[in-house]
Amino acid sequence: MTGLPPVFGAFLAVGVVWVLTEVLHRGYPEREHLRVHQVLHVVDVSSLLFFVGILLAVDALQSAHLLGELARWLDRVIPAKEVTISLLGLLSAVVDNVPLTAACMKMYATYPPDHALWMLIAYAVGTGGSILVIGSAAGVVAMNAEKLEFFWYLLRVSPLALLGYGVGIATFLALQALGW
Repeated sequence: MTGLPPVFGAFLAVGVVWVLTEVLHRGYPEREHLRVHQVLHVVDVSSLLFFVGILLAVDALQSAHLLGELARWLDRVIPAKEVTISLLGLLSAVVDNVPLTAACMKMYATYPPDHALWMLIAYAVGTGGSILVIGSAAGVVAMNAEKLEFFWYLLRVSPLALLGYGVGIATFLALQALGW
């Protein structure tokens, strides 16, 4: 509609919520802890800025037509999109799934929203991020909160996550072959 990246809409929404919060809680000392300047002390702003930066970077790559070029190159090298997406899912074990999902949205923008490709992307990138503990924001939070060690996760959880990932991809492909 406006031609602006979605992240600017998110910034606008944050600004509106900020103003409303200040208006609603101003003048009530018992609600001081609910005002934005107090809440910001407990919010992990660096993580929020990380995701905003990722979305802006993906949009910059799209504006430079690099993501479309990457999609065309991947189509030439690996003609089966299912294989490409499965590999992107494995990549999400190392690279955060948010930028990969955003990149896929730009790379495969010609596909309609209800296409089965999007279900495969959501599964592959989302589940692939759990193969390694560092592959998702939730994994990093769990590492810090539960004091998980990378190698402990790698030896005990990663093989099961990889097996589950493979079974899920195989199930998706089998259902597609059956026409579901």
